[in-house]
Amino acid sequence: MKIYFSALILFLIISSQLVLAQSDTGVDKKVFTFKIDTDIDPAMTRRVKLALENAEEIDADLIIIEMDTYGGAVNDADEIRTMVLNSTIPIYVFINKDAASAGALISIATDSIYMAPGASIGAATVVNGADGAAAPDKYQSYMRSMMRSTAEAKGRDPKIAEAMVDEKIEIEGISEEGSVITFSVSEAEKYGFCEGQYDSIEDILASQNLGEAEIITYETGLSEQIIAFFLNPAVSGFLILIIIGGLYFELQTPGVGFPILASVVAVFLYFIPYYLNGLAENWEILVFFIGVILLAVELFVIPGFGIFGVLGIIGILTGLVLGMIPNQNFNFDFVPAADLFGALLTVILAAIVSVGLVFWLTPKVNEWGAFKTITLASTQQRSEGYTSSSYSETLNGKTGTVHSRLRPSGRIEIDGDVYDAYSRGEFIDQGEKVIVISTEGTSLKVKKWEA
Repeated sequence: MKIYFSALILFLIISSQLVLAQSDTGVDKKVFTFKIDTDIDPAMTRRVKLALENAEEIDADLIIIEMDTYGGAVNDADEIRTMVLNSTIPIYVFINKDAASAGALISIATDSIYMAPGASIGAATVVNGADGAAAPDKYQSYMRSMMRSTAEAKGRDPKIAEAMVDEKIEIEGISEEGSVITFSVSEAEKYGFCEGQYDSIEDILASQNLGEAEIITYETGLSEQIIAFFLNPAVSGFLILIIIGGLYFELQTPGVGFPILASVVAVFLYFIPYYLNGLAENWEILVFFIGVILLAVELFVIPGFGIFGVLGIIGILTGLVLGMIPNQNFNFDFVPAADLFGALLTVILAAIVSVGLVFWLTPKVNEWGAFKTITLASTQQRSEGYTSSSYSETLNGKTGTVHSRLRPSGRIEIDGDVYDAYSRGEFIDQGEKVIVISTEGTSLKVKKWEA
């Protein structure tokens, strides 16, 4: 009996040791990884948010951020830093090249910092997006405060963290006044801003007894890939073509429906991706729609083309441009000059091309088979046996005034009688004089009268 009891005890001891051994190598552990390898901007903020949510959904035991960035927008860096600090899952960062500026702030917010050979961390001075010069002191003060409080929260030297922002701070033996701190791997290790130098994430896990852990790499879903596709400037430009072209054709031939439907769909496809990535704000979208309303009022309600039309066009173009860039209201301090120029160029070129295409395609529309199915594009000639109650040829050459604006069709008044009329494509305002150049059909063809 004693023999069996001793064997049972021995079996339990061996089993427990095996379980502990498996635990030490990270078996059944999940390590979730994702990259911060581009500028810190609204799109990156969204990526980090989705990645952290995904890590929580799969119940990850550890998150490792692979970092390589020169920084970006301060407000987005603050959002990411806050998400990292509030994470219930331990977060490590592996700096495989650079963690500058906003990247340094995010790195300091993690539980452990690891660096690859040749990597660096620091240089967190806030610069503006136009010329790369240092931003005003209020921004520097805000960044210093975030660096200091973040370092304190993670047990790192807050004075060193602050000196990564402010060149005026001198730390004996580390930095001199006039230069901000940027640490190499050995320097970061020496002053507590790095736990070790490793070549890869796998090496880091092995050092933490997690060599057998399951590594899950974050991958963007189909919806995110679709959003990224529509954020492409070329695609955005094409959507602007459809928006402007659809509005024009609908105003020219109200009631057809297809042009305005295409324009509305293009508006949604244009703004939604930018909105989801934090670029297009509610007021910027509102500016666009106010512009459309002002333009419609100018065309349908108020004769002529004046202040409402100009404001409408400005509103439309402003909404399209601002929706593409990470400005804060009308503050462009931290908008990279290349991004601002790219947005302006995309919208202006798309607008010019769309106007050119409109004038080129308008005469050809009636020749399209698909268009003939929804409009009456054919003409019925007298020589083919058709008859109509056409106006008398005595009206040919007569002058009159525009009774309701020609866009390009409307009504004119001649000798007290009102007739249906249309121009040769030009808009003619109410009250202007016109001359009849053709009396065929049920409408008079007219042009502006010149004395």
